[in-house]
Amino acid sequence: MKPTLLLLPGLMCDHRVWAHQVEALSEAWECVVVDYEGDDNLVTMARRVLDQAPDSFAMAGHSMGGRVALEVMRLAAEKVQRLALLDTGYAALADGEAGEKEVAGRMARVKTAHEQGVTAMARDWVTGMVHPDRLNDTALINEIVDMFNRKTPAIFEAQIKALIDRPDATDVLASIDCPTTFIVGRQDAWSTPEQHEAMAERVRHSRLEVIEDAGHMSTMEQPGAMTEVFWQWLS
Repeated sequence: MKPTLLLLPGLMCDHRVWAHQVEALSEAWECVVVDYEGDDNLVTMARRVLDQAPDSFAMAGHSMGGRVALEVMRLAAEKVQRLALLDTGYAALADGEAGEKEVAGRMARVKTAHEQGVTAMARDWVTGMVHPDRLNDTALINEIVDMFNRKTPAIFEAQIKALIDRPDATDVLASIDCPTTFIVGRQDAWSTPEQHEAMAERVRHSRLEVIEDAGHMSTMEQPGAMTEVFWQWLS
């Protein structure tokens, strides 16, 4: 019986984020990509993950999925044998003007999704997601936009609420005791390599891997390099 690898996608993402890794790893691992459905809370999402999980598993979370993974660790760390956190963060919403600015920006995109549709929102949003050199990669950009378009404005709003209300996971990082790998695109402008270095310093038995020539959508921008890091992490 193959061991289980739970794959937690980020905001408005689905199985496509993990396609290369699932294809490469499936002979050795039972790969399960989680769908959060209409959940609007990271803890609720984490409980959904655990509802689908066996008693022991490896887990990787990308972006918002990394935050969900941290809530899984808070709830049931003893079940997680290996952990990978990709292009993600751990802090709660900032106080004051910085937090207000983040909320305003996120809610403006929700408004666009409701009024103009997910595709219109995604076409604008994706420009900050990838390595600048990939903005002319029509196939990649269309793939990302099409993935977002499989979700509804209501799901987008629910997931944005979950991120705005996100718990601080500083204490969770300090408590992690399984082999952990932090992975980030070198040009991720949203969740920077420096942020991942700071997270790795808080976690015992951890290492940091930087994917060259990749932004926030690192698994799709550099799928081969990401899969190689996964093999190392899971070995």
